[in-house]
Amino acid sequence: MTQKTQGIDETAAALAATDGWFLRHGLTYFVPEQRAAVRRALRPRRTVTMGTAVVVGGAAAGVALAWLSGDAGAAPALLLTLAALAALVYGVTALRAGRILAWALERTAGSARRLLPMVTRALPLLLLFVTFLFISADVWQMAANMPIGAMWLVVLLFVATALLFLVIRLPEEVDRVDDDVDDDFLLRACRGTPLEGSCAALVADPDADPASYATITGYERWNLVLSLLVINLAQVLMLSIGVFIFLLVFGSLAMADGVQLAWTQHAALHSVPGLPNVSTDLVRVSVFLSSFSLLYLTVSTVTDDTFRAQFFGSVTRELERAVGMRAVYLALRTR
Repeated sequence: MTQKTQGIDETAAALAATDGWFLRHGLTYFVPEQRAAVRRALRPRRTVTMGTAVVVGGAAAGVALAWLSGDAGAAPALLLTLAALAALVYGVTALRAGRILAWALERTAGSARRLLPMVTRALPLLLLFVTFLFISADVWQMAANMPIGAMWLVVLLFVATALLFLVIRLPEEVDRVDDDVDDDFLLRACRGTPLEGSCAALVADPDADPASYATITGYERWNLVLSLLVINLAQVLMLSIGVFIFLLVFGSLAMADGVQLAWTQHAALHSVPGLPNVSTDLVRVSVFLSSFSLLYLTVSTVTDDTFRAQFFGSVTRELERAVGMRAVYLALRTR
């Protein structure tokens, strides 16, 4: 075996090992074969057919639910929910996003202990503001008298607004990482990975310029955006659930039945089965304010420097490693 052939075999082995590393770390779209499969799944023939089936089926189910419940708002709420679930299922299967979601959720669970600093910074002011709204008769009257379908739509609106905000702003977080890539950046990013030896060889080669491949574009860019989006939403959702539990406990202790009846103008209170001190009106108000808190926290984690450092500081290293490895990976494939 000649030295050139041996070098080609070693490079091929490094690339194959890197493909496996990418898949294990939620970087599915960094693998060319996976990107090709995603492009095929996004062809109009497939997406339009699936979208039409979801809309027709969801509309029929929504109309049936609205007719049975007598709540007209249930129809669009169910349609939107089914469309979101269908998009999630299609993304996990056909668009190969399952590994991305799994890695992001695992990364979130592994950093749960870091939520305490976030809680101490984000929740006090939020709880003060939410508590002020919670003891407002207008909020109780609005939320408690809102039909289930309308409440469902309001929650979907808050979640959709948070998602839209993240989709617009998170690419900026990714773009910050690939702005200043040099040889030291690449060596640091590839340390302890299948590309460590190849990176050192490329950096030492005066004819190679792996840093020129550092700019993240296309599917790889959206891979990182999707990872950040899942991590951010998972953390914000946990904090919002905390707000929901706080409001239920606070309301069951502080809101007497007479106060709830006066504010909601209902004839009687209905308790949640198994929770005699928790009324359905209290649950509605808590759901409304906790979903609003989700939107508030989502915006704060991206716009506020302190919150952004808490939320994104733990994943910055992962982004840098992905950018550096991709640059070396592409330089090797070009060779």
